[in-house]
Amino acid sequence: MRSARPAPAVRKLFSRILPATAATITLLIAGTSGSAAAPPGAAPTPTPTVTPMTGPQLAASWTAPLSTRGRYVVDADGDRFKLKAGNWAGAQGTWEGSGDVNDPANHQADQISHNIPLGLDRAPISRITADFHALGLNTIRLPFANAMMRDTTVVPDSAVAANPQLKGKTPLQVFDAVVAALTADGFAVILNNHTTTYRFCCGLDGNERWNSSQSAEQWHEDWVSLVNRYKGNERVVGADLRNEIRRDTLHDPNWGRGDERDVYAAFELAGTRILKANPDMLVIMEGINWYGIPLDGLDYGRPMLTPVRELSNTLTTSGKLVYAAHFYGYTGPNYTGVDSGPGHTNDWPYEDFPLEKLKQLVHEEALFVTESGQHFTAPVWISEFGAGGRGSTDTKEQTWFGNFTDILVENDTDFAIWPLVGWTGTNGAPQDTWALVSYDAAGKRQSLSDPGDWRTTDWNKLVNAQGVTGPVAPVDHWNMLNLDFRDHNVSSRMLSRGDWSPGYRKGNCPDSQRLTGLGRGDKRGLCTDANQPAKGAGDWVAVHDDRYVTRGDWAEGYTKLQCPDNTFAVGYSVSGSAMAGLLCAPSAAPLPLTGRNVWFDKGDNRPATGGSVGSDWAPGHYKGQCTDQEYLAGVAFTWKWNHGGVPDALLCRPLN
Repeated sequence: MRSARPAPAVRKLFSRILPATAATITLLIAGTSGSAAAPPGAAPTPTPTVTPMTGPQLAASWTAPLSTRGRYVVDADGDRFKLKAGNWAGAQGTWEGSGDVNDPANHQADQISHNIPLGLDRAPISRITADFHALGLNTIRLPFANAMMRDTTVVPDSAVAANPQLKGKTPLQVFDAVVAALTADGFAVILNNHTTTYRFCCGLDGNERWNSSQSAEQWHEDWVSLVNRYKGNERVVGADLRNEIRRDTLHDPNWGRGDERDVYAAFELAGTRILKANPDMLVIMEGINWYGIPLDGLDYGRPMLTPVRELSNTLTTSGKLVYAAHFYGYTGPNYTGVDSGPGHTNDWPYEDFPLEKLKQLVHEEALFVTESGQHFTAPVWISEFGAGGRGSTDTKEQTWFGNFTDILVENDTDFAIWPLVGWTGTNGAPQDTWALVSYDAAGKRQSLSDPGDWRTTDWNKLVNAQGVTGPVAPVDHWNMLNLDFRDHNVSSRMLSRGDWSPGYRKGNCPDSQRLTGLGRGDKRGLCTDANQPAKGAGDWVAVHDDRYVTRGDWAEGYTKLQCPDNTFAVGYSVSGSAMAGLLCAPSAAPLPLTGRNVWFDKGDNRPATGGSVGSDWAPGHYKGQCTDQEYLAGVAFTWKWNHGGVPDALLCRPLN
């Protein structure tokens, strides 16, 4: 969610939240953007038009559920489903945190949502969804607040005046009706946990993390409850776990430190629970939207997805992870968006960077994740971006919006603009100029598709962009295991069973994958399904000694953990950083029993080509990795020579 650019409504928001502390300013992280106007005397550029689908046409164009193949989202038939989306905001709350909650002046853009999607007081749902079709959308991101899950207050009749069938309902029941209407009209719906309370974005508002103003367990329970609530509706396709995680008054979020502010661990646990409840869901993870106190000379910034390069997520089901990032023109990689005073620094906003540098920044902060064959490879969804439209004369913003949409087109990137719906004021102008569709009190529409909105050309360029369509070939996966601070068990089978290596920390690959590499001394592992042998029906075997070393001593003088013949490693356990055990799964067919040693006690020993060799899955440590045509059959280690029991060599055997 954008906080708001310093326009009248935004200056009001800043005046409320800036006086607290410098750390408060850290959290003002949102933005604006734009497309360049034609120079005087230039011939007008023809505006491409969107050919909208009807609800039945959109519904017939794709088959739920959605999954991923490499960098692409695909439908159940394996066809590319590009997320052409918008944010229908409101259920996350619009109150700005002070003053009478019933006074429109105390709400974002003077619009009271009553904690339901905006516009239901002004236009029937069928009209709103038709206007979404006219924009060329196929997906709606639906923000919500955790408060909605327990809100028993009936919404005022005035809040649903154009939809009298919703009178007498709670915010959650209205949300149900909106989900049902969108999916019945062919849209994919992605649920977005935007806020904890109904307070609007983005300062010290109690919404900084998933466990702000609530426990992590409550957050998990809310997600499982909501996923189960819509489990029977296949067009509810995704769980967008949490919006714009940022610093609170005293603490920064982090990626992988193992504490209560660890985004990486919290997201992965939530993803595991969600997929257990509904294995068909996409699990969508943003990075970190802001850390640090924005004062010149201190360490602060907007890392977004950059931590994923060295520490990526692994889910129990391959092909269900999507990463997301937000870009607004007046914020920047080290710039909060505050024009002056506390929180303002001398860093550049995105809109000040020339196009080539902007491309580089967008790649480094987000789009690198789409590189194929790495441990982090996944689709990237730019789930928020936008600009003030009708009536704006900010040429810098317009240029940025044009440049940014060009980047999205060039990279064939999935997107969701913020926001879709707003109100038109009594003066005939939109109250929130960022909204793509606005309605006045009588229900008259003012849309991006109507004359007079400078964004139309760039929007239509984006929606009509050429890209990958049709069938997407299945891909192999490589995924990390990280035992730094916890067990990393992403095997559905082992999650339902007892502890296979009591007293030790364990990493278990997804059930569709096998262990293919280990780091030396950092407890990291690498899993893959490349050329994956089918698993047999027998028991999985836990190995803690050398009893299965039956075909000669392949690492003389070293302790060896070796899988039984015709089994392959799918997990490992450690004591500190020292090897403790291997978990081995049976192969459905006999496996070759000859192999080679891969020593990595004195340097990396990874294949020259193959999966995840262009990315570092154990940064700062030596790594051993079997080729994609091999299975890992054993690990050698020693306590001699100060080696400390960390893995020194792998036994890699051919798969056929």
